[in-house]
Amino acid sequence: MIAKIEQLLQEVEAMTAGSAEELEALRIKYLSKKGAVNGLMADFRNVPAEQKKEVGMKLNELKTKAQEKINALKEQFESQDNGCEEMDLTRSAYPVSLGTRHPLSIVKNEIIDIFARMGFNIADGPEVEDDWHVFSSMNFAEDHPARDMQDTFFIENNADNVSHNIILRTHTSSVQSRVMENTQPPIRIICPGRVYRNEAISYRAHAFFHQVEALYVDKNVSFTDLKQALLLFAQEMFGAETKIRLRPSYFPFTEPSAEMDISCNICGGKGCPFCKHTGWVEILGCGMVDPNVLELNGIDSKVYSGYALGMGIERIANLKYRVNDLRLFSENDTRFLKEFEAAY
Repeated sequence: MIAKIEQLLQEVEAMTAGSAEELEALRIKYLSKKGAVNGLMADFRNVPAEQKKEVGMKLNELKTKAQEKINALKEQFESQDNGCEEMDLTRSAYPVSLGTRHPLSIVKNEIIDIFARMGFNIADGPEVEDDWHVFSSMNFAEDHPARDMQDTFFIENNADNVSHNIILRTHTSSVQSRVMENTQPPIRIICPGRVYRNEAISYRAHAFFHQVEALYVDKNVSFTDLKQALLLFAQEMFGAETKIRLRPSYFPFTEPSAEMDISCNICGGKGCPFCKHTGWVEILGCGMVDPNVLELNGIDSKVYSGYALGMGIERIANLKYRVNDLRLFSENDTRFLKEFEAAY
């Protein structure tokens, strides 16, 4: 037994390896469960009692030296210049998948681009707002039933459980109010942003969504100007053959008010299940700015007039890409998002 151990000690001391594969083969040969060292330890029970101490010490020496030799060779390989010094090992593995713009961002940017070519500038405002800018400045009286048209998220004060009229904005009209109270006409702005309403989440509604509103205030602005802007927008967004129609409606901040339909971009106005066989699809609300709104925001309604319009970005995205479930826009499913890689 001692002779075998001495022979293995000599082999271990002379051990060399030219590659990591050779080193692994040596480790298996000497130190694996079925290796030479474990084979000797299995035979240790057959050693006479008077030799066990000496043989045991030799076996431990063999195992220790074999492990030290393997570790030394391993460190030698790791310390060698393998051309990786310039490599950033924290980088992601290749190939790296490139991201895409979100479909709502694609549509929002298209809308902004169209209105920018008509001379509109982008305006922005806070999502956490006060009652004045969201409702009162937009001609919503305290007891006006129109306040019930939009379910509102109220921000409560933790100390006394009072809202103090702080809310999550229900429309981006609050941005229009902030611009009007700080700027004199001419005003020509577009207000994209996220809004919040306390609604049950389903395939056709969500507690948050995205709007784009436009406002134009100047001398002698007429409904004809509004109609021309709407027609140009519809044809730029949905194609030159798109037709529009305006239906009377009601909004507290515009008078007269209308809702705009476009000829169905799927069937070309002939009628299909998407447009419920009417040939028309509603896309936005609009109207002439109510004189009360101008006065509430410090603009002389006897000198200036204006128009406003607003649309849901999700609604436009649905029409362009035929997405039937609004929830897909906020779930960040990469399979859904990859469908828009060529959309911009």
